[in-house]
Amino acid sequence: MAISFRRANGADAAEVATVYIASRRGAAAYLPTVGTDAEIRAFVINQMVPERETWVAEDAGRIVAVLTLHDNDLDQFYVAPAEQRRGVGDVMLAHAKRLRPAGLQLWAFQRNAPARRFYETRGFVAKKFTDGATNMEREADVLYEWKPGTT
Repeated sequence: MAISFRRANGADAAEVATVYIASRRGAAAYLPTVGTDAEIRAFVINQMVPERETWVAEDAGRIVAVLTLHDNDLDQFYVAPAEQRRGVGDVMLAHAKRLRPAGLQLWAFQRNAPARRFYETRGFVAKKFTDGATNMEREADVLYEWKPGTT
């Protein structure tokens, strides 16, 4: 597996949306659906890719992961379901850490045990737990923080 990284562009938006939707539907099937697939695609194509710092990981010319950074927030991070547990998330998260060497923070759903283990074993520390009243999904979540010098 030879993963490369680059900023997403308009030509990538449809494929980015496919990874986003598939990953979210697979890994977080317990979440209420927030928007139709068409609405999610429109968000990715019209806002996420053109207006945010969106990065893709490619393997053999295919987009296999996507992340969006906003200041020190890891705002979106999705790995295509078929690529999960193959190291793609590790290398993509390492790329995000190189892009933000002063530190990162992110939110994860409390019920998403695999994601929480993933972040915790890579140096992220839980800083705040909420009941989810302020997120779109109304799902209890946790704020994680990574500082340099940790895994």
